[in-house]
Amino acid sequence: MDTEKTNYFDLVYQVVREIPKGRVTSYGAIANYLGLKSGARMVGYAMNAAHSMPDVPAQRVVNRMGLLTGKHHFETPTRMQELLEAEGIQIVEDQVQNFEKVFWDPEKELSI
Repeated sequence: MDTEKTNYFDLVYQVVREIPKGRVTSYGAIANYLGLKSGARMVGYAMNAAHSMPDVPAQRVVNRMGLLTGKHHFETPTRMQELLEAEGIQIVEDQVQNFEKVFWDPEKELSI
């Protein structure tokens, strides 16, 4: 893995570690906050690589519509939902309920 990609992933992980329990953000919101031209897809790649990192709450990153699009990267197909529900987030048919209410925007919440 090249250094630029590693540094990018580390920046993504720094942001994801700041997402409070009971809140979610999107791949695009993280990319936007970091000002990285690679965009949401690269944030997705970083999240796919994070599932073996217990200090990175990957379950809190969903797509821009609140869908659990990364669920197939967890140990089981239901694990992402189970982790979010344990934090008090309601999920129906792979969709975060009250998405606007639980959405955490790093642009507004952080100054990394």
